[in-house]
Amino acid sequence: MVSDFRKKKFLHVFHAFFDTDKSGSIEKADFDLAIERITKSRGWAAGDAKFKWTQESLLKIWEGLQSRADADNDGQISQDEWVAIWDNFAKNPASAAEWQNLYCKFAFDLEDASNDGSINSEEFSSVFVSFGLNKDDAVAAFNKMAAGKAEVSWPEFQALWKEYFTTEDVNAPGNFIFGKTSF
Repeated sequence: MVSDFRKKKFLHVFHAFFDTDKSGSIEKADFDLAIERITKSRGWAAGDAKFKWTQESLLKIWEGLQSRADADNDGQISQDEWVAIWDNFAKNPASAAEWQNLYCKFAFDLEDASNDGSINSEEFSSVFVSFGLNKDDAVAAFNKMAAGKAEVSWPEFQALWKEYFTTEDVNAPGNFIFGKTSF
């Protein structure tokens, strides 16, 4: 059974980053809207390589998510289906589905605007602001996640990512990887 704490974290990701149209479920249209939102906030036009990368990555994530999580095959991912897929991940994070690994890498690469292999507070917070989160909260979340360091590397990000979905420790640095400081 998923604890209330972990369920709140899972649903934060569901609502803030996936259910972009706020319908209460995730469907392909949410990914289309996310592509539009991300590329617009970054100034990437439809023919740009970064636009294509964003579109291809998010559509692969959608396809993988739908094939793994859509238990009733209705073309939508409900909150319960979302919680179940991440609870299964938490039981064995070493066996993450391809779409989950792709989502982790996509999130890191999106945040690493300078392409230097690490993310800093400004890069981190700018992504969360584009999804409607408060910049000050995102900066505070980065500082907690980075534990006093100026940057977070890709290997560190991967460990924090896994920690977010698996830990019950409310003070664990991974809890802040999605720009929120409390649950």
